[in-house]
Amino acid sequence: MKDRDDELGDTPPEIFREQLHRMADWIADYRGKIETLRVAPDSKPGAIRSALPSQPPEQGEPFEEILADVDRVILPGMVHWSHPMFLAYFGWTTTAPGILSEMISVPLNVNAMTWRTSPAATELETLVIDWLRQWMRLPRNFEGVVYDTASVGIMHALAVAREEAAPSTRKLGLTGRDLPRFRIYTSDQAHTSAEKAAIALGLGEENVCRVPSDNEFRIETSILRKTVVHDRESGFKPLAVVATVGTTSTASVDPVAEIARLCREEKMWLHIDGAYGGGFAIMPEYEWIAEGWSEADSIIINPHKTLFVPLDFSVLFVRDVDRLRRVFTLVPEVLRADTIETEKNYMDYGIQLGRRFRALKAWMIWRAFGREGILALMREHLRLARLFGEWVGASDDFELSAPVSMGVICFRAKHGIDAFNSRIVESINQSGRAYLNQTKLRGQTVIRLGLGNILTTEKHLRDAWELIRETARSLASSSRA
Repeated sequence: MKDRDDELGDTPPEIFREQLHRMADWIADYRGKIETLRVAPDSKPGAIRSALPSQPPEQGEPFEEILADVDRVILPGMVHWSHPMFLAYFGWTTTAPGILSEMISVPLNVNAMTWRTSPAATELETLVIDWLRQWMRLPRNFEGVVYDTASVGIMHALAVAREEAAPSTRKLGLTGRDLPRFRIYTSDQAHTSAEKAAIALGLGEENVCRVPSDNEFRIETSILRKTVVHDRESGFKPLAVVATVGTTSTASVDPVAEIARLCREEKMWLHIDGAYGGGFAIMPEYEWIAEGWSEADSIIINPHKTLFVPLDFSVLFVRDVDRLRRVFTLVPEVLRADTIETEKNYMDYGIQLGRRFRALKAWMIWRAFGREGILALMREHLRLARLFGEWVGASDDFELSAPVSMGVICFRAKHGIDAFNSRIVESINQSGRAYLNQTKLRGQTVIRLGLGNILTTEKHLRDAWELIRETARSLASSSRA
């Protein structure tokens, strides 16, 4: 008769060791063959669900059967963001040190909410945040917190801005207090995270004012200034400006130093969204993008976009981070014995109580590559971006739609209408040979290519360029037929 403890226990250690070795081989095989896979699946909506049982399992299933279904169902239904021909959005990459680091953090399974619940997780988070601060050359009065994404970071930053503009909002809320309507200003090229933050904070989506951008897709500071003055005269309360370093569509850089001067004059919070572009500030040749940063109240950097940390890892820096703590600290009785006032308890700096050990992967990756290795990889991606821009500039059939910025190239077929450029992107993505995305600039649909994947080489870029031209020719011929 089997022992009940054996029935209720986890996988036996010797079997678990075998499964780990098998998984290590699976991961290595996947990485080794990723280039041979379709970048995006050709499955139809609902295909994944229909291939799997609709009812949850009553009995446990063998590991071999589960892994077989990963190969049979899950893998064919994946968009492979780490594929060298995945050229959409921003450089989103997986590295060997990143995979290994996640393999350590998962079995540790700690909650990095207080120093006492995990001293190593807390202190490592503080360490890697300061490493990043040093690379960014930020003053020491900037300290940070690791969140999942920049959208969560900006919500926290604007919550502090709201509290300082309307004290006691944390306790009393906004309603019934005879407060003015607050305004947030950002570029017409900025990410929608400002609107989402305004929705979550009770400020209202319509109170995010989108300011026109110039011919290089940077916010027009003269219009921004006029808008702020007009709003103040109309009874609104200018609350914050969100300046972008690396806009979503074109990776343009707003004139932060000018915006900082305006914010000081008007007593507004300055938040810098450097989710993508901020990481380039570690490069000596890109020091200029950090001009004015020391005057900011908050800055967001996403190392999972630029600095080779896998999703998700976003750092919010705040000048005098206790401003953030004063808004969010709230200790439940069950945790009072686990808090030490002299140590940093990261649960006090945001809405989350449960927090993953995200710092471990940044620590391992940055140690494995070092700053020099990271710079070398970034410079290669910049070289490839410039090279692709040169190919587009020399083409009779395509033209650049914006200056090449960082690892982003926006371009379009010269003689094609919006629908034609959309069809190029759709056809390429459906082919499974590459993956691009599209955006709108000045009302025109443009093709957008983003570099940063550690596996993407010049050969892959040449193959992508040939595929784009080949697809355009084929679509043009079929439309004439």
